[in-house]
Amino acid sequence: MSSLFNMTPFNNTMFYPHSFFLTGIPGLENFHVWLSIPFCCLYGIALSGNSMILSVIILDPSLHEPMYYFLSMLSFTDLGLCLSTLVTVLGLFWFNAREISFDACIGQMFFIHGFTFMESSVLLAMAFDRFIAICNPLRYTTILTNSRIAKVGMVIVIRGTAALVPLLLLLKRLSFCHSHVLHHSCCFHPDVMKLSCSDTKINSIFGLSIVISTAGVDSVFILLSYILIIHSILSIASPEERKKAFSTCISHISAVAIFYIPMISLSLVHRFGKHAPPYVHTLIANVYLLIPPVMNPIIYSVKTKQIRRAILKIFLPKRI
Repeated sequence: MSSLFNMTPFNNTMFYPHSFFLTGIPGLENFHVWLSIPFCCLYGIALSGNSMILSVIILDPSLHEPMYYFLSMLSFTDLGLCLSTLVTVLGLFWFNAREISFDACIGQMFFIHGFTFMESSVLLAMAFDRFIAICNPLRYTTILTNSRIAKVGMVIVIRGTAALVPLLLLLKRLSFCHSHVLHHSCCFHPDVMKLSCSDTKINSIFGLSIVISTAGVDSVFILLSYILIIHSILSIASPEERKKAFSTCISHISAVAIFYIPMISLSLVHRFGKHAPPYVHTLIANVYLLIPPVMNPIIYSVKTKQIRRAILKIFLPKRI
């Protein structure tokens, strides 16, 4: 009987049948308080930057155009992604709050993966916006009306939600009878699924099909859009006009790169990096979660003159 009470919760499900234990940065547990400083800075930049982009688009009437409506959607998804992980990441670094209930973990997965799928869809919508603006500029305002943009936003939300609900319901049917220690400071579907002692073949196949049908299909259409955009730009006679047309796409291309490269890297590590050091998983996961929300407002503020001008107009009105 005494041996029963000496068993740790990490190797036994009897005391914590509905809990998981989060992991910070392996090997650096003693420095978590210090490591929280750069994480706080990154979260601060992401939250303030995306809030600022949303604010200037709402407050400045000159930015009430399709391109900036889609940019506001991107900022909204980045804010959602940051807020989905903020509590568990900083709670772990500051207070060593490792335990998270199964239902809370499911909820966090819903928001993390949901906002990820939504961001992928928003990037596709932005690629379509650039395609229409460059390849068919005369019909730009008649094609991308406010009502159509609102419908696109609704479809993005419904698509992301509909893709996730069955995936998480399948996860809830699994039983967990081994270690409950996750490899990250937040809940990822592949990470939780690996801890199950049930047959996860259906979950794995369905999860992969969801990723392919959302982010995979989106990336293919984004690539196709840019093939058509490049073809259209090369047909422009004036070198200056070609440069001007291509410069309008640089911000979006950068956003696509910083979103898809970490996402693909994390998926590959989860599926094929079983023997990789633990810190590799952690590093890529943090890059995947934080770099796009941090970099997107910086990229669009620096590269988009209208956004930069609107920011100065609102925050430094006397100098404009």
